[in-house]
Amino acid sequence: MATKKAADSTLYHLSPKGFWKKFRDAIVVNPEISSGLPIQGLHRFPPPASRPEKYATPATKASDPAQNPYWKRDVRRAYPQLSVVTQSGLSQLLIEHSQGTPIAAPAAEGQAEGSTAVSTAPKSLDLTAAISEITSSTKVYTESKLPPKIPIAFANWVPERSPDAPHDPHSYFPMRLYK
Repeated sequence: MATKKAADSTLYHLSPKGFWKKFRDAIVVNPEISSGLPIQGLHRFPPPASRPEKYATPATKASDPAQNPYWKRDVRRAYPQLSVVTQSGLSQLLIEHSQGTPIAAPAAEGQAEGSTAVSTAPKSLDLTAAISEITSSTKVYTESKLPPKIPIAFANWVPERSPDAPHDPHSYFPMRLYK
């Protein structure tokens, strides 16, 4: 009994029949080579496009025309919006946030709740005056609360001399080595 040592080239591929088989045998250099066309039922199961149901795109908020107007989808006109902070506005923000938040006084009998809330309008100062006022009342940085440092991913290189490379003692520019 002879055993197959090589794969049969026509086992999983279509082969021509009739006139085209004779034509192929006459024209082809190697008639034993495969046609390269896989048999549909054997090569891939289930074969492509054989499922009866059709794919339906799931409904989302974007697929509803009433909730998806054109001006929201038009990214060509999504220009960056400018934001401007003036020095007087910045000084007011600094002063507001350096103070504690005001708390409403407790309501006495017969008064409406929250009618005696403490509210003071921040005074308009120059930016340098606002910064000096904040730093004079509270110490911004202490030994335990240091300012932020710029993060670096590597340590600074400190040059350290190592023994020099062998050279002529009378050379004009001897090579110096550093670690």
